[in-house]
Amino acid sequence: MKGGLGGLVGFELAGGAAAGRRFINALQLFYHVANIGDARSLAIHPASTTHSQLTPAEQLATGVTEGYVRLSIGLEHIDDILNDLDQALAAAGVAKLAAE
Repeated sequence: MKGGLGGLVGFELAGGAAAGRRFINALQLFYHVANIGDARSLAIHPASTTHSQLTPAEQLATGVTEGYVRLSIGLEHIDDILNDLDQALAAAGVAKLAAE
């Protein structure tokens, strides 16, 4: 991105917390950490990590749902990133990325 900043994307996985954990655990390229803005691709499931001490109502108030996953996209080759996301989505039991 302009200025050298990385992309941040968040999305909801159908299947709630279980799907979120399966997705995160299946990632092979992405690092599972709480920080963002690294040169490496990073991923987190806030409901089971950074926001786990909050009540479900407090999580919702912050925009965190059980199936919400956040990615910080790094400098790896786009094909490697997309392949890792595809296999992790399959492991989570949700649809693969749309083909071009």
